Amino acid sequence: MMRKQLTLLLVLPALLLGGCEIGTKVTEQQGPNGAAISSVKHKAGMPVVAPVPEPPYPLDAAMLEGARAKEVYQNVQVLGDISADEFNYTMAALTNWVAPADGTVENGGCNYCHNPANMASDELYTKVVARKMLQMTRNINANWTPHFNNNYGQGNENAGVTCWTCHRGKPVPANNWSAALPDPGNIKGNKLGQNTPLKATAYASLPYDSFSSYLAGSENIRVGAKSAYPTDHAASIVNTEKTYGLMMHMSQGLGVNCTFCHNSNNFAKWSDSRTQRVNAWYGIRMVRDINNNYITALGDVWPANRRGPAGDPLKVNCATCHNGINRPMGGAKMLKDYPSLKGAPAATLVAAPAAAAPDTAVPEAAPASPPVAAAEDATKPAA
Repeated sequence: MMRKQLTLLLVLPALLLGGCEIGTKVTEQQGPNGAAISSVKHKAGMPVVAPVPEPPYPLDAAMLEGARAKEVYQNVQVLGDISADEFNYTMAALTNWVAPADGTVENGGCNYCHNPANMASDELYTKVVARKMLQMTRNINANWTPHFNNNYGQGNENAGVTCWTCHRGKPVPANNWSAALPDPGNIKGNKLGQNTPLKATAYASLPYDSFSSYLAGSENIRVGAKSAYPTDHAASIVNTEKTYGLMMHMSQGLGVNCTFCHNSNNFAKWSDSRTQRVNAWYGIRMVRDINNNYITALGDVWPANRRGPAGDPLKVNCATCHNGINRPMGGAKMLKDYPSLKGAPAATLVAAPAAAAPDTAVPEAAPASPPVAAAEDATKPAA
């Protein structure tokens, strides 16, 4: 009997700690002393920063001169403002980023988008999509710097994204989403949009289609209330759970915890939050811009194998670029070798809450107006 009790005493702690991660932890203080803003990560589980491919070949100053691409080639609707040599260089890089000719992609290489007998033809949907994605990339780099500039410190002129940031050598980025099928109208099998743990929401049983509301729709995150009385709560339980679903995704997608953006003393208070919360505010609106003005705007161009079960195209979320790291590609300045992707700024973006300095008064609720579209491509989503 005594032996069984001793065995139980030895096994019980192991059972109690079974859900814990055993191993070295990495702790990072992210705010001032005493603010309870820090992160603790399991070292063995930390994501590895993926390498950034080298340029296809050197791009020297002489290659930036000469005839423009639109003067040399037919039907160049995007990037026609750069030289023909830089255009060829950018096309070579784009091929490696999205559809490399190394056998990993069916029909990879130039023919993935082009008819080799008529390179100017738009008969392949992939070429139409690629053109739109180049417009999108230029828009991000020119007009969404408030989202990513904070991550780079001084000297931000080359901060931004290329096709590699999301695609990583695949025609479709590994992290994407589409709208869920509506729940059945009867009791049987109706989960009311919940209790289906998915990777996108960190395997929580929270609502699994928060993205449609926040990353494609224009709903705003409103959870906190100024009073404990039910009448003072602007957000319903349904919307609160959808918000938490999105927050779980953002936490997992960036590999961070809640205090990366928020002060745990008061999650809602902007003036006590970190500046990363402002970055995230812009990031949500940037993703909406991408999904509505570039991906969904392509409409019937998308074939069935690029659509979800509800028929809408595969879209982006935070994990599409970040891939589990708070600074995509470890903060590499992706535009250093690709000046053609910088684009031209459009009109001023909507103002976000002020940067979260402890002594700065910041509004509790951020403005909710959508950002302007890029000057190069001002297509608006359907009303």
